[in-house]
Amino acid sequence: MTLVTLLRIIWITSAALLTVLVLLHSPKGDGLAGIGGQAQLFSSAKSAEKTLNQVTWTLSSVFVGLAVILSAGWLAR
Repeated sequence: MTLVTLLRIIWITSAALLTVLVLLHSPKGDGLAGIGGQAQLFSSAKSAEKTLNQVTWTLSSVFVGLAVILSAGWLAR
């Protein structure tokens, strides 16, 4: 297995995981719960959202970085 093949596998895997993580995000609008302050009731949900954001940003950086590297042809085939 060459380096290019390994990077392509990582790139495809990161694309699939990134799609799943984006779909797991909750919508930003709180709806009626935002009126009464009920949106801040569960602090563990905020912690989970923060972790989900960090993982999503990391995976998106890996995806874009590998897309640039693979498309530029910087690696020998």
